[in-house]
Amino acid sequence: MLSAPLLDQEKSSDTTNYKTSPLIHHGALDAGPIVMTTRTEDGRFATTEGTLHVSKPFRSRSTKKLRAMITFEPRKTHFDTTNEASGTNEFRGFFTLFWMSLFLFTVQTYISSVEANGYALSFAFATMFSRHAVTLALSDLLLVSTTILCVPFAKAISKGWISYYWTGAILQHVFQTCVLLITVTWTFHRQWPWVQSGFLTLHSFVMIMKMYSYVSVNGYLQWISRRSIDVLAELNGATTRVGGLEQALRDATSKRAQAQAASRSAETPVTDVTSTPMETCTPDAEGVSIKSYTDVKTAAALRQRLAAVSRSSDENTESKRGAVNGSERGSDKVEVACVLSYHPDELVAGLAKEFLDLDSELVSTGPEQVRWPDNITYRNFAVYQLIPTLVYELEYPRTDRIRPTYIFEKTIAFMGSFALLYTVAECFIIPLTPTPDQSFFRSLLDLALPFMIAFLLLFYIIFECICNAFAELSYFADRLFYEDWWNSTSWEEFSRKWNKPVHSFLLRHVYASTRASYGLSRTTAMFVTFFLSAMAHELVMAIVTKKIRMYLFLMQLIQIPLILVCRAPVIQRNKLMGNVVFWLGLYAGFPLLCVAYVAY
Repeated sequence: MLSAPLLDQEKSSDTTNYKTSPLIHHGALDAGPIVMTTRTEDGRFATTEGTLHVSKPFRSRSTKKLRAMITFEPRKTHFDTTNEASGTNEFRGFFTLFWMSLFLFTVQTYISSVEANGYALSFAFATMFSRHAVTLALSDLLLVSTTILCVPFAKAISKGWISYYWTGAILQHVFQTCVLLITVTWTFHRQWPWVQSGFLTLHSFVMIMKMYSYVSVNGYLQWISRRSIDVLAELNGATTRVGGLEQALRDATSKRAQAQAASRSAETPVTDVTSTPMETCTPDAEGVSIKSYTDVKTAAALRQRLAAVSRSSDENTESKRGAVNGSERGSDKVEVACVLSYHPDELVAGLAKEFLDLDSELVSTGPEQVRWPDNITYRNFAVYQLIPTLVYELEYPRTDRIRPTYIFEKTIAFMGSFALLYTVAECFIIPLTPTPDQSFFRSLLDLALPFMIAFLLLFYIIFECICNAFAELSYFADRLFYEDWWNSTSWEEFSRKWNKPVHSFLLRHVYASTRASYGLSRTTAMFVTFFLSAMAHELVMAIVTKKIRMYLFLMQLIQIPLILVCRAPVIQRNKLMGNVVFWLGLYAGFPLLCVAYVAY
């Protein structure tokens, strides 16, 4: 989705704190405060599971910051055995009961199959999805390797060779469209079964979303960098209007000193301006300015640097970009803006604060303090590819070690869950594949329970086993890949809770982008988001079934009026009825799609 940032579009002055225990956000745009826990001096949290390195986006007051839509924190999934909250939940015994029941059900199925056929499983399904395994693996490896082209493209954007808005954005969309078209054409050319074609198509969507987020965030930061240069030039012009940079610094320092004297006259009596310590500030890890006082000698040295910065305003655009992005000159300019943010002239103070807001977006708020474009490296992109998220950040909350026992636990859970999933598919779904001459409603009844069990197992395998394992291997601390979607009372709630990585991508890069770029209303932006998601799902179904029926597309769009109806107060008050209706829809949806696409 093409999107350009607009200033003052959805202003927010909120800041979000962290806690180490898991957190549930109840809403797509929830930005409520989070309780802060004890933090070490280097910006980390010490927990029983190790040290967590925390970074979070800073909400700018003056810019529509896309990165602030999504917050990364150290969190754990609900079914993680190391989750302290889940371990003390009064319903935790039902989790154990569920797995025990599935195990007994599987054993009973195997015994019945041995008595009837002489074998537990026929492995006909295994033969089908293992076909062309080597070709599939090589094709997927080529797909993943192609994404590395994002790094030189982002480097070209950072150096100003390509302007992201709009040249870079158009090139990005053309490249991603070609990747998708080649993948789809390749699956049809190979005539793969539905498992192979579906896997490669879904993985291509994942890679495209990762590439889009990586390039669009770096392109957005290029725009922020250029905007900061323009604001700095305006700030230099404004200081000239009020008597020059030296006089502006004296006025700002004097005003701050007078404010301090008014509140603490006994501790800090007001003296003349030349002997008053100069206050400087730099953004800390929380996006809040840290203030300190320098002596007169240091203040004089700072003024000399500020004068040099002022003279640099006449340089060409490339020199300015290097000064803003350079560590030394960039820090000087931050000091300039921090001092001038106290100036009595509203224009000077406002421009200084705007520059500080813009500059804060170019630096991560974690312990590494990564500044754009220093993040554009092959190593950084490789780590991003391993992290189970579809939203790119300059820095993520990290853990400091890999737990081998945790990896072993998730591996065993994956193998056991996959064995159960295979059993359900082999014994209760494939034999009951509907045909046009069968009863429609009988097919729905026969497939409802097997499909529900298969869905639960597949959900557990992807979001609890695979995502957690990759998060552990990549030191990724934010493990909230899903929320309590089973308590959903509407499809809107389910859509934002059951698949957090995709939801986060759509929230930042589709919903928020369309609202900011085109001024769409919330309802219209929601429709665009659902429409794009529905088209992607329908494409997968067309590739898997080799049919174009649009059943899934229509079923997803029908959710929009249902979401609006469910927002009525009379329905929202009856949570139990809403949850029952949600489960009935989920139970009926899977077999309905199977019967519709297979038999008709």
